[in-house]
Amino acid sequence: MIKHPLLRLSAVLSLAVLLGACSSAGQTAVEAPAAPSTSVAQAEQRLAAVTAERAAIEARYLEREIECYDKFFVNRCLDQARERQRVALLGQRAIEIEAARYLRRSKVEERDLAIAEAEAAYQKEEAELAANPPAAKTVQPAPQPRAKASASRNKPRAEPAARPQDDPATQAANVAAYEERKRKSEERQKEVARRVAEREATAARRAAQEAAKANGGNAPAPTPAPAQ
Repeated sequence: MIKHPLLRLSAVLSLAVLLGACSSAGQTAVEAPAAPSTSVAQAEQRLAAVTAERAAIEARYLEREIECYDKFFVNRCLDQARERQRVALLGQRAIEIEAARYLRRSKVEERDLAIAEAEAAYQKEEAELAANPPAAKTVQPAPQPRAKASASRNKPRAEPAARPQDDPATQAANVAAYEERKRKSEERQKEVARRVAEREATAARRAAQEAAKANGGNAPAPTPAPAQ
């Protein structure tokens, strides 16, 4: 009389354990990875969507947790809820990693392009200055005073004064102007590199903050970019 109820209870518990194992095995399957990002706007939208989806996953887990306490197998229900939460968070983490990697790659390409454009502009300006040096300013002679009308009729016209050659002061001014243009060109190139470094540092801080949120705030702080 006692053996039959015990055997029946044991069979029910075994079946419940098997069903729980099958359910957990089905939930651990990771979803197929999302298609890679194709633009900066799309990658930024995916990062924003990951943040919103994580909050929704947490809310769904809390709802399931409350429901589990009304069921007979409380622990098994809680384990299933945690497993669903873990799998969902893994999927969002994969999307976040792909989008952040795309943004970092885009920033590097943008920096390289900006440096290349600045270098090309500098080389072009140097070539133009070498091919067409600035013309030296000539000092015009002071006009000769007009002679009296009576004297001008009797005297032949004076030959125009010869144009003086470039004096050392004019040459020095031309050299100084050339050096000033060269200095400004180098400063523009340095400014471009500095702005690119600042954008990279901002992107690195944002990626570190997102990683910290995903890992519960345990991610190390990003190293600031060196000053240009």
